[in-house]
Amino acid sequence: MDLLNTLVDKGLRRESPTREEALAVLATSDDELLDVVAAAGKVRRQWFGRRVKLNYLVNLKSGLCPEDCSYCSQRLGSKAGILKYTWLKPDEASKAAAAGVAGGAKRVCLVASGRGPTDKDVDRVSETISAIKEQNEGVEVCACLGLLSDGQAERLRAAGADAYNHNLNTSEATYGDICTTHDFSDRVSTVQQAQAAGMSACSGLIAGMGESDADLVDVVFALRELDPDSVPVNFLIPFEGTPLAKEWNLTPQRALRILAMVRFVCPDIEVRLAGGREVHLRSLQPLALHLANSIFLGDYLTSEGQAGQDDLAMIADAGFEVEDPGTATLPGHRRPGCGGADAEAATDGPAATTAPAATAPSGEAHRDLVAVRRRGAGTDLPPNA
Repeated sequence: MDLLNTLVDKGLRRESPTREEALAVLATSDDELLDVVAAAGKVRRQWFGRRVKLNYLVNLKSGLCPEDCSYCSQRLGSKAGILKYTWLKPDEASKAAAAGVAGGAKRVCLVASGRGPTDKDVDRVSETISAIKEQNEGVEVCACLGLLSDGQAERLRAAGADAYNHNLNTSEATYGDICTTHDFSDRVSTVQQAQAAGMSACSGLIAGMGESDADLVDVVFALRELDPDSVPVNFLIPFEGTPLAKEWNLTPQRALRILAMVRFVCPDIEVRLAGGREVHLRSLQPLALHLANSIFLGDYLTSEGQAGQDDLAMIADAGFEVEDPGTATLPGHRRPGCGGADAEAATDGPAATTAPAATAPSGEAHRDLVAVRRRGAGTDLPPNA
């Protein structure tokens, strides 16, 4: 396909596709799917080789959030039967993090429900970061605490946070449809505060909330403009007890097309296969590794993922390798103080009309894939890592 040849050429030059080209990727047929994956895979391998970065989530505070984000099982008014607990102590969080690191995780992501942290919360998380880094040499720590107030990003950076995650989730035009307690600009501002404080920005999206192809392209282009180092691609987990419980809009094929589109728009950025991959990609998960160069190991915030050992086996069976802790994830030109517009790939790795949103047939049959997390942080049971 001329489209795919054009997109590969642009990706190898780190050049953005047009909106029309991005929309065309989402509109490709199932007959063309393997060609789309193969083309996007060339771009992925140019900048990240066959390495897969492992990340591990620790839910520091679960449930009881005052925000009304429709997709979230921890939202205000949620009736989802999830774990609810207040802040983990630093030693408890460090113990949970150590399980992920032992399983191969290079980055630990510390997440807490809520609109944003108080100054006391920042102190608490700072202690947790110190505890994790003292016990796990070389581990990266990413904080995800909601909207930041003035000075909080700088305090987290001083405490040792390497990155900050705050997702845009959906397009600016439709953000008000999924949340009314804050807006799109609040999220953009928080990511920019993290970047200004010297933290690596991590910001992504959630697909499958009933959005159009145009919405997906809009949010990915907004992310490219924001220029985070990492873009997590989440697929909606339709929890019972949330407003989006009936939104089963994704097929494995559509999920792969979305990942391919993100890779073409963000060719040299860490694309992370995040929440909902087991639910929506199912047996096609290994194909997604040709598009994403990063995944979460084990469980998520309030739902269970596949067993950590199964993640590792999947990576090996697909012909990929777990990224070593000593290897830089990003290509050389994206590292602070390295390279420029003409820099080569890192030396540690090889170098239209909007289609309607697809509807997954018999989506209700997949509800058994959504398992509420009952192990790990906040429980007496060992974590999945």
